[in-house]
Amino acid sequence: MEETRNTKEIDIVKIAKIVLRRWRLLMRFAIAGAIIGVIIAFSIPKTYCSSVLLAPEFSSGTASLSSSLSELASSFGVNIGNANSSMDAIYPDLYPDIFESTEFIESLYDVPVRLQDDDRVRTYINHIKKDLRMAWWDYPKSWLSRLLKKPEPLTANGKNGANPYAMNRTQWELYKIVSLGITCLVDKKTSVITISVCDQDPMVAAIMADTLQRRLQAYITDYRTKKARTDYEYYDKLMKEAESKYKEKQSKYVGFSDSHRNSVLQSVNVHEQSLQSKMSSAYEVYATMSKMRDQAKAKIQERTPAFTMIQSAKMPYKASSRSRLATLLIFILLGCIADAAWITFIRKYFRKTKKE
Repeated sequence: MEETRNTKEIDIVKIAKIVLRRWRLLMRFAIAGAIIGVIIAFSIPKTYCSSVLLAPEFSSGTASLSSSLSELASSFGVNIGNANSSMDAIYPDLYPDIFESTEFIESLYDVPVRLQDDDRVRTYINHIKKDLRMAWWDYPKSWLSRLLKKPEPLTANGKNGANPYAMNRTQWELYKIVSLGITCLVDKKTSVITISVCDQDPMVAAIMADTLQRRLQAYITDYRTKKARTDYEYYDKLMKEAESKYKEKQSKYVGFSDSHRNSVLQSVNVHEQSLQSKMSSAYEVYATMSKMRDQAKAKIQERTPAFTMIQSAKMPYKASSRSRLATLLIFILLGCIADAAWITFIRKYFRKTKKE
């Protein structure tokens, strides 16, 4: 036997005609939706986003064949060139992970910022705590959270015997607020870095976007030049020690030569030659260490990356969040949909239930 399926089709045109015939009820639902939309639109704080575009420099270290394969793969949306062409362990694909680390986020707390309409300087974390607005429906939740919150243990980076690996609830909430406002995206094909900061104040968004790109450049520069700077400090120390020894040997040789200028004794000549040999040897060590230090200094400059600024941070004049007009239109549309649902389905259900 063939099973028959009863399918109910919804006639959109018929429903529209029924709704339009009862246009007074439709207007009531639309006006109710508009009122709710206005309340919600003016309750949600505006958000402004500022972005920075950077093009990073890669250190060369592979053959041209690898470069060609990288370009071919990038045309299909696969990024293999950056990881292969860069000799660094931290390449652009890992930059978003750097921005999400707690150490990097906490380093932003003390950044000085100011508001668009307030020139007083405050730290970024104080701006997060005191200047940010909430929607009115979030206040009961915040009040209940503070009321029911238990005393928090000390976790201030190990101070007063606290656990340096733990974060209490307040610290975790601040970390989440800051991290959610920061975005770092890397284009897989071009490796262009987009750093965005969203905040309720456009000036703060621009200041933090500029700070983030400078912090990122400093972080990568510190990483790439760390080995060269360590080598420079090591050879600089050895050069200074060699210079001190050379001057000591030179002083002994000059002093002995001057005091025995007219001596014809063979023992004096042998001792003078010994001192001269030691002075020459010390000078060779000093010259070698000086050369090695200069090479390490040049290596620092060679390893320092150059980021090309494609777009600098600008203060946005227009909010990036949904406009109030769009919110109003959405709720008016929802009101019309609610009216159609009431006429077509809900009212019939209530009448059927009442009869039964």
